[in-house]
Amino acid sequence: MTSPHDPPLRMLMPFVDLRAQFAAIRPEVIAAVAAVMERQQFILGPEVERFEQEIADYVGAGAAVGCASGTDALLLVLMALGIGPGDEVITTPFTFIATAAAIARAGAKPVFADIDPHTFNIDPKSIETAITQSTRAIIAVHLFGLPADLAPIAALAKARSIAIVEDAAQAIGARYQGQRVGAIGDLGCFSFFPSKNLGGAGDGGLVTTSHPETAERIRVLREHGSRDKYTYETLGLNSRLDEIQAAVLGVKLKYLDQWNARRRDKADRYRAMFAERGLESFIELPVEPPGCQHVYNQFVIRCPRRDDLRGFLAGRGIPTQVYYPAPLHLQPPFANQDFGEGRFPQAERASREVLALPIYPELTDELQLAVVDSIHRFRTLI
Repeated sequence: MTSPHDPPLRMLMPFVDLRAQFAAIRPEVIAAVAAVMERQQFILGPEVERFEQEIADYVGAGAAVGCASGTDALLLVLMALGIGPGDEVITTPFTFIATAAAIARAGAKPVFADIDPHTFNIDPKSIETAITQSTRAIIAVHLFGLPADLAPIAALAKARSIAIVEDAAQAIGARYQGQRVGAIGDLGCFSFFPSKNLGGAGDGGLVTTSHPETAERIRVLREHGSRDKYTYETLGLNSRLDEIQAAVLGVKLKYLDQWNARRRDKADRYRAMFAERGLESFIELPVEPPGCQHVYNQFVIRCPRRDDLRGFLAGRGIPTQVYYPAPLHLQPPFANQDFGEGRFPQAERASREVLALPIYPELTDELQLAVVDSIHRFRTLI
């Protein structure tokens, strides 16, 4: 059996096919970028303003503020809330490091809560035990494109005047109880990293909120803490969404719902093919709880023999990814938090078992069949 460390053969498919997406909308993207180049206004111009309004309307929020990345979106939100030293912010240890790093960068203490083993999202019961008098906010991550269970989280937060921040970096367009994520909590944070469902031609991020005063504070913070040139109200960041990125994203936004629908179709096809081959007892498939609409930024399965399976698939030219190989509470930057191994068993187990399979709107039935048949072959050999 192929070792996970053996070099892979030539890939049958990319893990994410950005070239195929670009080919379908090339004339529109080129025209949008060319228009920005003709104007020669690259910072906080009409494209950013238009895109911010379009996203606010799309999500259902009162306002949207573009920034340089999803990481900056998180940090700007915490700064706008006045969170800093002495404060605690609860989040999941099973996520990209940006979520917890933003808390630490703001000077606050990241406090972790375990995940639900089926959704991979933060478990509201674990949140309740983590709340202290110092808790100022909860960052609920909509991981892999599936909304977190926000209703019980909101009940916990409202009773204690704790802010809810939605980390929707992987979930633009997803719905919770009929409402799009990013407009349910106090603030929503989005990333437009190229591999996201709505991805730019580089880094980009955005904050949504229905609190006008908070939106205005974030606008000031993203531009060095300045409302008027060379006059500074506070210390801020240099974190603005570029005009070219906004132009590209504005083109792509028109197709987002269509692309998300295709991702959902691909996920349904995976489920049907795995069921046909009797693999549902061998691997655990992604779930979609009642009231949630998944947008499948990733299609993540669980397998106790994850590393062996991944190596076998690589040997057959099938790319996979592991999100995430180690939970944050066991990573060196958070080692001083006294969260040792065994503290969050569901997050730790997920890190050992999760495997993301290729999923994107242009993924063909034939390539999906190759993925499923290869997993079935692995099952017959062990």
